Amino acid sequence: MSRPRRDSEILPAKERLENAFWTLLEEHDYDRITVTDVVHAAQVNRNSFYYHYSGLPELADSAILHEVERLPMPFYAHPAGDPNVEWRHFCVRLLNDPEQLQHLNRLALLVGPHTTNELVESLCDFLRMTLLTLVGSDTVSIEPKTKVLVDFCVGGIVSSLYNWPQMRNRITVDDLLDSDVAILAMGLFLTMADEDPTSYWRRMALGYNRVHNHVPSFITPGDRYR
Repeated sequence: MSRPRRDSEILPAKERLENAFWTLLEEHDYDRITVTDVVHAAQVNRNSFYYHYSGLPELADSAILHEVERLPMPFYAHPAGDPNVEWRHFCVRLLNDPEQLQHLNRLALLVGPHTTNELVESLCDFLRMTLLTLVGSDTVSIEPKTKVLVDFCVGGIVSSLYNWPQMRNRITVDDLLDSDVAILAMGLFLTMADEDPTSYWRRMALGYNRVHNHVPSFITPGDRYR
């Protein structure tokens, strides 16, 4: 029997197995979940499970990686671009797309009450790998400065995921569009990418100035009207 197509009414076995992993993790401790639990929840047989995975840890890694890959991440933009527009697109997609909210809900389970140190480590490893890829680096040639910044970002993401269950019904796009948050996020990402973030800081600060009539000390008088 041929494997079902992605557009079939029945999801492919691998996708059903990963969905089952998340469903079980929401209600059960990871170290108590068994392969039998997974195949029953996914409605596949054990042979199908072992066709795709050597065991539960490999299924967990696959499920985590796929959710991290689907999650919006900071992006590289040319310094001549408008950071306000780019940051808005990112925030709107993150909080207004039901699929993205599902990714956040699932990843939050990895730092929730049913997780283990192994799951948290896998999450951190995949977040770190994704960020390094985005800034054009890798774990071998990474500069010390970039490693510190990437680890800082990973820690921030994990902390946000830990608080996500309490935040998800209260946080809005406007909260993320706050100028302080935008300046920190975009500036940090450009610094990781070894780009000069000064132009972003200036653009964001000048936009803030137009609303609040305030100019930070690092903005020169000539920049006020650029």
